Amino acid sequence: MSTIDQTPASTAVDPDKLMAFVFRAVEEVGAGLNGALVVMGDQLGYYRSLADHGPTTAAELAERTGTEPHYAREWLNCQAAGAYVTYDPDTGRYTLPPEQAVAMTDSESPAYLPGLFQTAHGSIRDAHLIVEAARNGDGFGWGEHNGDVHVGCERFFRPGYVANLVGAWLPALEGVVPRLEAGATVADIGCGHGASTILMAQAFPRSSFVGSDYHAGSIETARSRAEDAGVGDRVSFVTDDARAVDGGFDLVTTFDCLHDMGDPVGAARNIRRTIKDDGTWMIVEPAAGDHVEDNLNPVGRAYYGFSTLLCTPSSLAQDVGLGLGAQAGPARIRDVVTTAGFTQFRVAAETPFNKVYEVRP
Repeated sequence: MSTIDQTPASTAVDPDKLMAFVFRAVEEVGAGLNGALVVMGDQLGYYRSLADHGPTTAAELAERTGTEPHYAREWLNCQAAGAYVTYDPDTGRYTLPPEQAVAMTDSESPAYLPGLFQTAHGSIRDAHLIVEAARNGDGFGWGEHNGDVHVGCERFFRPGYVANLVGAWLPALEGVVPRLEAGATVADIGCGHGASTILMAQAFPRSSFVGSDYHAGSIETARSRAEDAGVGDRVSFVTDDARAVDGGFDLVTTFDCLHDMGDPVGAARNIRRTIKDDGTWMIVEPAAGDHVEDNLNPVGRAYYGFSTLLCTPSSLAQDVGLGLGAQAGPARIRDVVTTAGFTQFRVAAETPFNKVYEVRP
């Protein structure tokens, strides 16, 4: 009897279903390896070269990018097997279709993907540390991760903010845009590299902004980005815990970070204390339903993966360590904010990757 048939006598195994799962798993292995190859193609300029030059042989790709031809050949064949590029056996040329070209090379498109792959690649590189944390009951702080996690997150989230923040999300909040146009005070808590803060500052020159994050390295990057964007006179960045930010704010924003906090209720209480009585808190969180079964889909799967390797360890590394998880859903977010003393909560906007909540005192 072969090893594959050696199952307990009481277990009825459908061999067709078993082999279907095996082949699906093989596909998953290929997808996992391709994640690293996407990062490789992004860093070596392979996608950009294919987008710029059209149908290309492996030798041409290697010459144009200054890389070794054997690597270019094997990389292209993997991309073709995964339908990232097409292959013409008559000419030996590979083509990056226009849709894939947008997703892999247009950093201003909300469909831009290299940052997502870079974050995943960085997360996997640190997975052995998360294994130990799970065994020991420890957390693992955001700042302890390698740079691909930090840089990749900004590269992934920023295009979505560019596409939606000023044009759709802020206008979905009652009365917020007129206040920003007239001149408001804004706190962007958990700002990371400051992409969201800077975008708002560029759109509303009469308003002033403070971004905060407990990761000092991200704040250093944010300050540099603000100067480069020409908004350094109206934007300040501080290294601070979300529970410590103080001031009378017209608008408070938290972008894809509330679930990462060790004490989101404590952070919400501080926001309630510092926001004006007629102010607004905009919470942007990963798209999620309230029940596990609501999130058993490709987006939910990715977010559960990031939640296991990034978000939950980050929360557990902080005081309280509530561990909301990246798929907390509207009901759990509502519970956080109402426990903190807010009385108004609604879903104001949605995208395939995010839900936007409007919260008021």
